[in-house]
Amino acid sequence: MNQPAPAADAQGTDHQDVAETIYRLLVTLFRGLPRDLSLTAMATLSTLERTGPRRITDLAAIQGVAQPSMTALITNLERSGYVERRSDPDDRRVALVSVTQSGATYIHGRRRAGAEAIAELVNHLPDDELAALTAAVPALHHLRELHNQQRDPGPPVKQSENSR
Repeated sequence: MNQPAPAADAQGTDHQDVAETIYRLLVTLFRGLPRDLSLTAMATLSTLERTGPRRITDLAAIQGVAQPSMTALITNLERSGYVERRSDPDDRRVALVSVTQSGATYIHGRRRAGAEAIAELVNHLPDDELAALTAAVPALHHLRELHNQQRDPGPPVKQSENSR
């Protein structure tokens, strides 16, 4: 079976090569960082920080895991003090999960450590490569926004004034 030719732009850049290069870089960088939480736990904390309180079923869908797995992960994050559960004021049968101050502090520290590790590598780039990387920053931000839009199934659950 013939596979379609890779998409290329006007300059002849192979988009698949760009995607694979970014993917390999991210995998290499993440593997090199020390971590005490799984990538799924980190992504869940990040989602909660970015979007606000969520139902466990929403978090499971966003992370692509089964609801019982997300429940177990949330239980562990709650024991660590990184998240808290509260009843949804509109439906007491539903628990809303939100990031705690401790969880926000943790995720900010992990991001800072990751950024510092990447900055150390960037400092070794020649000027022309640094300029090219700097020019790509807006596109990288846009990719992140597109990814977040595809992953997040709708707006976060709104908390009533009584639940804050």
